[in-house]
Amino acid sequence: MVSINLLSASDVLIEEADRLLEKGDVVQASEKYYKAAEEAIKLLVKTLNLKDVIEKVKANRRWTSSLLFEASRRISPDIYLISVDAWYLHVYGFHEMRLNYDEVKKLSNNIHKIIDILNKYLT
Repeated sequence: MVSINLLSASDVLIEEADRLLEKGDVVQASEKYYKAAEEAIKLLVKTLNLKDVIEKVKANRRWTSSLLFEASRRISPDIYLISVDAWYLHVYGFHEMRLNYDEVKKLSNNIHKIIDILNKYLT
C-alpha cells in the first residue's frame, strides 16, 4: 500500500514563508506565517465542529479577526498564543514593516508549532 502525505494549506504557507524569510523578505514571510496560522485555525474549527463559531462565520458571511481569536481561545491556550504571534506578524511584520529578520524568525518558531498541533487533531 502506498502512503500519501497530504499537505494542508498551512503546511504549504509555512514552507513558502520559510523560503521567503531565508531570502530576506521579512514582510512577505510575515504575512505567509499569519495566513498559515489563520488557515490552521479555520481547519481546526471545522475538524472540532465548533458549531457556535461556524454559525457566527455564516451569519457574518466571512471570518473576522475577532472570530479567529474567539476560535483560537476555544481550541486551546497554545493555539491562542500562536494566533497572537501570528497577528503580531500580520500587523507589525506585514502592514507596518517594522520587524527585522531575527524578530520574524523568533515569532515563526511558534507558528511552526501549529502544524504539529493541527496534525494531532487530524490523525
